[in-house]
Amino acid sequence: MPTALKTQVGRALGSAAARRLLSQDQIPAVVYGHGMTPLAVTVDRKDLRVALSGPAGLNTVLELHVGADKYPAIVKEVQRDPVKRIVRHVDFQQISMTETITVHVPLHVKGTAKAVLAEGGLVDPVVSSIDVRATAANIPNEIVVDVTNMTMDSVVRLGDLQMPAGVTVVGDPEFVVITVVTTKVEEVAPVAAAAAEGEAGAEGAAPADGATAEGAAPAEGDAAKAAGGKPAAGGKPSK
Repeated sequence: MPTALKTQVGRALGSAAARRLLSQDQIPAVVYGHGMTPLAVTVDRKDLRVALSGPAGLNTVLELHVGADKYPAIVKEVQRDPVKRIVRHVDFQQISMTETITVHVPLHVKGTAKAVLAEGGLVDPVVSSIDVRATAANIPNEIVVDVTNMTMDSVVRLGDLQMPAGVTVVGDPEFVVITVVTTKVEEVAPVAAAAAEGEAGAEGAAPADGATAEGAAPAEGDAAKAAGGKPAAGGKPSK
């Protein structure tokens, strides 16, 4: 049964008027659909929160009171403040209770993939919601996927999802919605690392004390002997 939600008609337009309404916990909104002229309305923030607090959330089918008229409708789009995340504007779409419509439905996983955990992996949902087509009476609150039997090589594609009766998934059947990622980090073996460090040290080691490196210049005394024992310029020869 649709959830009743009252609106107020005849709101002023423009960003300044919208700010005034928001400061009074009144949310600017618009109602459109089925060839009707879009109507600018206002909805109380508390009333909207209560109406959407059921298990269907944003997919709750509403009985929208607009002046003297009542429309079956759903929330088509919600605009939020980028910082405070509070609702700043709502689009309501009038629907027929018998027509098929496209809606976003949350995607949830259940179960524990023990084979994945044993190999250091993690089940990773790629998306948090999917698009489905259904009549208002058949819109599911969520799509639940059991991941208990997943392995490191497993993926769940859009076409693998089991839909309730009267519900059709929208999109490429090959699109991956759940996959597995590896969390284990490979470590270098300590022995191999130590050997590599030892080789680097041997190549760059300085010669030991007293040793002369190949090609090094001879010491001062050795140079004199090599020259035949001649005295330095101006010196007397030894007797």
